[in-house]
Amino acid sequence: MAMHIREFLEADRVALITLWEACALTRPWNAPNADVDRAVTSRDATILVGTVDDVVVASVMAGHDGHRGWIYYLAVSPERQGRGHGREMMAEAELWLTARGAPKVQLMVREGNETAAAFYTALGYERQDVTVLGKWLTPSPEAE
Repeated sequence: MAMHIREFLEADRVALITLWEACALTRPWNAPNADVDRAVTSRDATILVGTVDDVVVASVMAGHDGHRGWIYYLAVSPERQGRGHGREMMAEAELWLTARGAPKVQLMVREGNETAAAFYTALGYERQDVTVLGKWLTPSPEAE
C-alpha cells in the first residue's frame, strides 16, 4: 500500500506523538506537544505526515529560519521502516523548504546514532565542520 503525504491535522496529534515516542525521538526537555504547537502556529514551519489507510506511519518537521532550512522529527513507524518512507518524507520536506527559498537544509543527529547518520549520508547530506552549542533561556527541565 502506498503512503500518502499531507500536512499535519490536529486530529493527528496523538498518533504523531506516539510515533515519535516509538522512534525514540522524544526527550524529557522537549515536550512534544509544545513542539507541535510551535510548528503549527508558525508561518515558517510545517509538520508533514505520511499515512497508509489513514494511519500515521511517518512524519517530518521542517522549518525555515530566514537563512537555512531545518529538519526535525523524521520518523517512520518501526514496522514500516526499510520501505522508502523516510526518503519520501525527506523529499517532501526539501520541496517545502525549496518553495520558501531555503538555499540549504541542515539537521542534527545525536552522537552515536550511526544508523541515522548513514541514512542521511545516503541522501546526500554531509557532515559539517560545526559544533552545536546551546543555552537554556527558560529554566531547564533537566534541573527539575
